[in-house]
Amino acid sequence: MLAPFIEGHDSTPLRELGRRSLDLYDDFVRRVMTASGLPIQYTRNGTLEVALDAEEANRLRGSAASFKNSGIEAQWVEPEELRSLEPLAATGATGGLLMARHGFVGVPDLTEALAGAAMRGGATFALETRVLSIAPASDNRLMLETQAGPSYFDRVVLAAGSWTGQVTIDGLTGLNVRPVRGQLLHLAWPTTQPLRHVIWGTDCYIVPWLNGRVLVGATVEDAGFDERATAAGVRDLLEAGCSLVPHLWQASFAEVRVGLRPCTSDGMPIVGPSAAVPGLIYATGHYRNGVLLAPLTAAVVRDIVQKESSDPPPEISPSRLGRL
Repeated sequence: MLAPFIEGHDSTPLRELGRRSLDLYDDFVRRVMTASGLPIQYTRNGTLEVALDAEEANRLRGSAASFKNSGIEAQWVEPEELRSLEPLAATGATGGLLMARHGFVGVPDLTEALAGAAMRGGATFALETRVLSIAPASDNRLMLETQAGPSYFDRVVLAAGSWTGQVTIDGLTGLNVRPVRGQLLHLAWPTTQPLRHVIWGTDCYIVPWLNGRVLVGATVEDAGFDERATAAGVRDLLEAGCSLVPHLWQASFAEVRVGLRPCTSDGMPIVGPSAAVPGLIYATGHYRNGVLLAPLTAAVVRDIVQKESSDPPPEISPSRLGRL
């Protein structure tokens, strides 16, 4: 989901970061496809946030006015126009908020293309090799201790997501990054008439992929490192999705996927250089916005690694959380 203005109706530092990263996305995807030679499913056809009652409609009208006052393209649509824009939306919908700049990217495609581009550029991957610790070594280098033994580097980027706290960092007690479980349904679309937009409601979002699948997500559960799919999660997502698009009751069930999002104490990412361990760079704690913030995170980390800058945006700097 590439939707900073739905994730943040109110003006916040996170919404501004999302906006900045969304502005980078077109060029980011183009460069990754060129560098990897692989396609990426990427669409910017907008999101439609649907109201199912009068209270939600009033909230979205207010959001539309607030966005326009801030110079952000947004459009409130009445029920009749909503049915024209998205015929498969629930007939009882009381209107919607159209954000034309939003869209989505296929994460499996993006991940594969990023890895392919990296390997073309000379990167190697040590898969299934657990990182145990990071510590200063001689000659201003860093020692990375893994299950396969130690390795030495000039700089290390710690991007371990929900598992960040399980990597021991010399002199630190560990980062406060906790996992938050999210379940996501994959359904096979039951009709030849496709959805025209990403649909968003108070309890779920619906993404129409180009291959005929529909994604319904995602739960938010404090379940630790428990990566099980649950009957309750599937039920809640089905009910929420079908309330927005009743045609989904006729869909075929393909699969349920589960992921752990890395959440920090203040809900903001940790991106930037370590003050405690020279050469260590953090890129973690993105919670539900890791894909959206990928281009911006990449640009910040690149500048630090290439020593073009050492000052990330203050709202994501590790220094806001103490001497990390």
